[in-house]
Amino acid sequence: MPLDKTEQHVALSPVDDDGLSRPRPGVALCLSGGGYRAMIFHLGVLWRLNELGYLAQLDRISSVSGGSITAGLLGLRWGRLDFAGGVARGLVTQVVEPIRAFAHHAVDVGSVLKGVFLPGSINDKVADAYREHLYGDATLQDLPDDPPRFVINATNVQTGSLWRFSKPYMRDYQVGEVKRPTVPLAVAVAASSAFPPVLSPARLRLDPADFSPPAGEAFHHPPFTRDVYLTDGGVYDNLGLETAWKRYETILVSDAGLAMGADPDPGIDWASHTKRVLDMVDNQVRALRKRQVIAGFLRGDRMGAFWSVRSKISDYGLADALPCPDARSAELGRLATRLAAMPDDTQERLINWGYAVCDAAMRRWVDHSLPPPAGFPYPRGV
Repeated sequence: MPLDKTEQHVALSPVDDDGLSRPRPGVALCLSGGGYRAMIFHLGVLWRLNELGYLAQLDRISSVSGGSITAGLLGLRWGRLDFAGGVARGLVTQVVEPIRAFAHHAVDVGSVLKGVFLPGSINDKVADAYREHLYGDATLQDLPDDPPRFVINATNVQTGSLWRFSKPYMRDYQVGEVKRPTVPLAVAVAASSAFPPVLSPARLRLDPADFSPPAGEAFHHPPFTRDVYLTDGGVYDNLGLETAWKRYETILVSDAGLAMGADPDPGIDWASHTKRVLDMVDNQVRALRKRQVIAGFLRGDRMGAFWSVRSKISDYGLADALPCPDARSAELGRLATRLAAMPDDTQERLINWGYAVCDAAMRRWVDHSLPPPAGFPYPRGV
């Protein structure tokens, strides 16, 4: 949970429609966005959490964007993980290896071309790729019963609010709720990872009769209940924090967001300028959410840990942390936010980095008695 002085006194209070006045005992894991960089980084996080026995303890897994790609498969394969003694013996074969295989496929460029030249939208083609390589014809009803509850987050472009996909319901607090939704898992994840402007929007065509009776929602009527337009969950909440923060006392946040720095020549063409501005918006949303987390930990309102692809392993102050040179780990934080094919060596470095920084954060801030790791998942290090 390393922090700078500017983060010590800032807290936000996100809107939450669960009606809770205080958090309950339990552990929630938040998986951020960040394209394939996030998808692969979070594999290392899950790997170490599993070894420490925390994967089996999770009550909620809340995800956005690239984090939702990994969370979606974790949820779909949850019943096959073969938990024994609190550790999932099948995590690598059921989740890590399929995600790694998928990361060899470029989705964003191919989807754009298919969306331009073939019937259907670009986001439809992204969903098709997820369906082909990861989720098949599974729906939200194929996710496990609680616990843990998997919440896949997107942003409703029409209302500016969060749209939550889960097995018990999908909801926008301004529109209403559909119980036991049968939306394909590939469609939900594609909506969560609909990076603007190219892969966005995702369109849900719904039957207004499927919504629960109105309970004072301002937009509980067509067209809001018939045609829903969604974009990347990170537009609203890049850490996937909101659906976990008010509900649980222990919050674990894995942030794989882009390391953004100054750029003396950001470009003036519309494409370069748009990308730079969107990166700035993403960076600001993430920074505000991070301050909320750190401030909550400092006040004692929450327990848990925050770690980032941009962290420095030395900041955790552990003599037995895995060796992660700052320059090497910083390279991984600067990888582009893309759904572009990723070579094996980069994948293994990202998994190792997620594993190492999660380990350091858990042993520094959550439980000092946790054992140190024997080594990296892959021998190349970071």
